[in-house]
Amino acid sequence: MKLSILISTIALGAFGNSLFAQSDTLKLQPSPTQKAKSKWFDNISIRGYAQARYNRLFETNSKLKCEQCDKSIGEGGGFFLRRIRIIFYGQISERVYFYIQPDFASSAGTTNHIAQIRDAYMDIGLDSKNEFRLRIGQSKVPFGFENMQSSQNRMALDRNDALNSALSNERDLGVFFYWAPEKIRKRFSALVKDGLKGSGDYGVFAFGAYNGQTANQPEKNNKPHIVTRITYPFQIKNQIIEPAIQAYTGKFVLLSTSAKTKLAPNTEYLDQRVAGSFILYPQPFGIMAEYNVGKGPEFNTATDSVETRKLKGGYITLSYLTKFNKQILIPFVRAQQYEGGKKHELDARSYQVKELEIGVEWQPSANFELVAMYTFSERRFEDYANQNNFQKGRLLRLQAQVNF
Repeated sequence: MKLSILISTIALGAFGNSLFAQSDTLKLQPSPTQKAKSKWFDNISIRGYAQARYNRLFETNSKLKCEQCDKSIGEGGGFFLRRIRIIFYGQISERVYFYIQPDFASSAGTTNHIAQIRDAYMDIGLDSKNEFRLRIGQSKVPFGFENMQSSQNRMALDRNDALNSALSNERDLGVFFYWAPEKIRKRFSALVKDGLKGSGDYGVFAFGAYNGQTANQPEKNNKPHIVTRITYPFQIKNQIIEPAIQAYTGKFVLLSTSAKTKLAPNTEYLDQRVAGSFILYPQPFGIMAEYNVGKGPEFNTATDSVETRKLKGGYITLSYLTKFNKQILIPFVRAQQYEGGKKHELDARSYQVKELEIGVEWQPSANFELVAMYTFSERRFEDYANQNNFQKGRLLRLQAQVNF
C-alpha cells in the first residue's frame, strides 16, 4: 500500500513538472500573431553603379582635353573607370535619414582608383511627414538641375561646363533647408524610379549655407556661401514640366595658383551666380535647358592675373525615349557654350567652350546601359603656363554602366 502511494506521488510530481515546463515554454515563445519590432539596421539599403569608358575612337586632336569633365579625354587617356559608387542609405527612424556615398574611382595626381567620400549627410525631419527637413553634411548644393541629377541617370557623359563650373563634384559641406509637400516628394521620387531622368528630391524650396570651397576642401575664409532655389514639377495631362530658378553668393579662395600669377589679397574673389532651368521630362520627347550668368575669378592673359570677371553660358538637350521588348533606347543631342573661369582649376583657368554632342543611350536591362556619343568641340582654356591655348576636335566616346 505504501509502495503504491509512493509510485502515485512520483507520477503526479512528474506530470506536474512536465505541465509546468510546457507552460513555461509556451510563455517564452512569441505569439504567431505578434509583430516583431524592426531595428534601425533593418532599414539600411545598399545600391551602386560603375562606369567604364573609352574616348579615343576617331579622335582628331589629342590635345583637346577637359579636366573637369573626364580626365581620360585626349593624350594619355585610354580605358578608364569613371565612377565606382557604393551607396549606403536608409530612413532609420521616423525623422532621421542618412546617405553615405564613397567613390572608388577618384584620382590624386597620376594615381587612379582612390576611395573618396562624395556624399555623407543626414536628413532631419522637422514634421511628421518630413515635408520640412534639414540636410547636414556633405551633399550636392541645390544649384542647377543637371548638377543635382545623378550621373547614373544622366544621358550626356559629362555635365555641362556652364553650370558645373560653379561646383567641383557638385558638392560641398553645409546645412540646407528643404521643403516640399508630400505629394510632390513622391513625384520627385517617381521621376527617377520611372526612368524619366529626374534630379531627385531637393525640395520645392531650398535655402542653405555651405563652405563654398567645393567638395572635400576645408573652409579657408570663414565666410560661407549662401544658396537658394525654387522649383516645381507641374503635371499637365501626361506631361511633366519643371521650371526652376536658383542663385548663390559668397567669397572663394583659390585652390591652386602659379608662382608668377598676380593675385588679389588673400587670393579671395567674389563668387556669385543666378541660373534658370526648364525641364520637359521625356514622355517620349524631352527637353533640358539651363543658363546662368554671374561673376567669379578668372585668369586674364592680358595682365597675367586672376580677376573677378563676368561669366555666362548654358546648354540645351533634346531627347526621345522609346521602349521595345522591355528595352529602352534614348537618342539625344546637346549643344552647350560657356565663357568664364573655372575657380577650382589652376589659376582659375579661363574658358571659352562651344560643343555639340550627338548620342544614344541603350538599356537592354535595368542593370546595364551603353552610351555612344560623338562630340564636336572647340575649347580655349588658358592659365599662366598655357596661354593662347585653343583646341578643336572630334571624338567618339563610349561608356558601359552596370547598376546594382
